[in-house]
Amino acid sequence: MALKKDARPNMKDIAELAGVSTATVSHVINGTRFVSDEVKERVCKAMDTVGYYPNFLARGLRSQATKTIGLVIPDMGNFYYTGVSEGVDGVLKKYGYHMILSNSYDNADNEIEIIKLYNSLHVDGVVMVPAIGGQQGLSKYLTNQYPIIFADRKPIGVVGDFVFLENVESTYKAISLLIERGHRRIALVVGNLSLSTTNDRIKGYKKALIDHDLEIDGSLILEGNFSYGSGYEIAGRIIEDRSISAVFFANEMMTIGAIACLKAHQFRIPEDIAVISCNDFRWTEITSPPLTVVSQPSTELGRIAADLLMERILSKSTSENEYKQLSVPTKIIIRESC
Repeated sequence: MALKKDARPNMKDIAELAGVSTATVSHVINGTRFVSDEVKERVCKAMDTVGYYPNFLARGLRSQATKTIGLVIPDMGNFYYTGVSEGVDGVLKKYGYHMILSNSYDNADNEIEIIKLYNSLHVDGVVMVPAIGGQQGLSKYLTNQYPIIFADRKPIGVVGDFVFLENVESTYKAISLLIERGHRRIALVVGNLSLSTTNDRIKGYKKALIDHDLEIDGSLILEGNFSYGSGYEIAGRIIEDRSISAVFFANEMMTIGAIACLKAHQFRIPEDIAVISCNDFRWTEITSPPLTVVSQPSTELGRIAADLLMERILSKSTSENEYKQLSVPTKIIIRESC
């Protein structure tokens, strides 16, 4: 069989090449009826020969299901969100779904454009790590044509299912560990103050101080912007305050910047200052000394969010009265930095 120049192959072409009916080709592609392995092999070989691929968008418009899920994260360069992506994708593959990954660059306007694109692509659902700035402008684009699961950060301005890490408890445990090891002036380095993750960590920090009869000093709560440079600059300020003997960094990139600054100024860890960081990445084991960390299971967070999304899709349940908030436990891994 010879196709016309520049012609896109269709199911009729595949059927002719494989020696079967177009209905059989459809059943192979969509899995709607039993087809023998021998016939499947012939159809798939014919598809490969002519370079045919199904038009899933057109099929989705007919069936109201495209088998695609949108994932929105704020920073593709952050290993934490790589873990979230892997967790989501692993679950979707088990259900025969595919993932479209988008980076909002932590910008609420970008987030709106991504959702508008997902709407046009007729995705079956979305998992979103909300961007800084709030989701008030997002509401009119969330048409309830598909479920959306918010992960890690609580959205501002919209309601929905939410999967989050136990940041209050993990910060409480980290600060309590430092207090039990004799530290009294402990700095907390966090991200943007408008984020739920930041506010939860501040709650855990303050609760630990109160429960150990220590004064809360607001000047020891330091806001960064999740970058290497931010961590370096904040560490410089900590160095100037010789009363600070320990610090908990709530972000790994700020931790890396801070360690670089401490080493540049010949500050020893933990002799001159004790350090606890977030996320148990491989590099935290090979620093000198190895870092004590709050392990944040981002892959598990992604899995739970995707499982909840598939539950919504399969049950077709999106009632506001049924929205869930699911927490993911964390743990402290003690090494030599504190």
